[in-house]
Amino acid sequence: MSVARAAVMVAPGNVEVREFPLSKVPSGGVLLRMNLSGICGTDKHTFRGESKQYAGTDHERDVTYPLICGHENVGVVVETSEDVFASDGRPLRPGDRVVPGANVACGHCYFCLNDYPYYLCANLDDYGNSLHCGIAPYLLGGWAEYMYVLPGTPIFRVPDEVPDEVAVMTEVMAVTHGIEVAQAVLGMFGANRFAHSVAVLGVGPLGLCHLAKAEMLGAAKLIATDLFDSRLALAERFGASVTMNAGRTTLEERVALARDATDGLGPQIVVDCSGKPETFVEALRMVRPGGVVVEAGTFVDMGPVSVNPNIDFCTRNVSVIGIGGETAAAYEPSLQLMAANIDRLPFREIVTHRVPLSQAQTGVEIAMQPSSMQVAVDPWSDAAWSSPLVTKTT
Repeated sequence: MSVARAAVMVAPGNVEVREFPLSKVPSGGVLLRMNLSGICGTDKHTFRGESKQYAGTDHERDVTYPLICGHENVGVVVETSEDVFASDGRPLRPGDRVVPGANVACGHCYFCLNDYPYYLCANLDDYGNSLHCGIAPYLLGGWAEYMYVLPGTPIFRVPDEVPDEVAVMTEVMAVTHGIEVAQAVLGMFGANRFAHSVAVLGVGPLGLCHLAKAEMLGAAKLIATDLFDSRLALAERFGASVTMNAGRTTLEERVALARDATDGLGPQIVVDCSGKPETFVEALRMVRPGGVVVEAGTFVDMGPVSVNPNIDFCTRNVSVIGIGGETAAAYEPSLQLMAANIDRLPFREIVTHRVPLSQAQTGVEIAMQPSSMQVAVDPWSDAAWSSPLVTKTT
């Protein structure tokens, strides 16, 4: 085969299937036959034309159209140019099922040399975003039959017990490293670093992964808020004992209920994954004195909020951790945690819809609807699939 099909976002609101040449694998690179590629919140922003990423930072940039989206990927190695090693130190071979990292760091800037998270790299490239389809070898996003993985990309083998519909969530699960950081901060201030109570505001795919991570790390009390009862029902199956519909309760009621569930103190960790700026304020109101707020859901500029440094931070000794993405070091533990809990927690139910390349635009539209959780592009399928656990979207 000399060409491969891909779903290309040619402009905001417009996705088309196009063909691209398959060329020689770049030195140090890998060619993957794609199994699944997730539709991320970032892709939804790009589809809506909200194309300015990392606004107000040194990384600020505009997405270049056309591009092949897809940075939550699982695929099978077809070819490598030479010995390329996975994260376990063993050479990759054709037939290996892998998850590639979503980003390519330069390795020589201040942030790379000082072991910061790789998403802080001053020269960062990322699949399906800055690596658009105008750059050779073109197939640099996961919504395609084949995808090139560039030299320097971390690559992770998928355990046999982890199916594709769970492995495709690895990048999302890797973003949850903020839970461990928050636990460490709690320990610095004298609390037990294994948080007894964690609240997650917004339990879409990202929030649900944070909830699952907190459960797997031993949190005894899990609290979840969302606008949709279907998501809250799934959160309960991941261990949430207190769920609140944000559309039928006030901020004051939710804060009061969270405190009632935590001996009147409030959760030790509150994770904001809603993608709405106002929930950051809610997280600050909900967290207990000495607690930690993790902001993990706002990757585009959604507007400012009003906070009071005295009440919200200083006198209550509240710490805030901003998470700009996943870390390369979090992929392997995420895969191992999901493998160890695959029969205990309903990870297989997070992907609620799969669409073929020809319906990728429909897939993005489905991903914006409350009936979905994670939507994935299946490049080798001829028909769409939706979980029987959700109402099928037409």
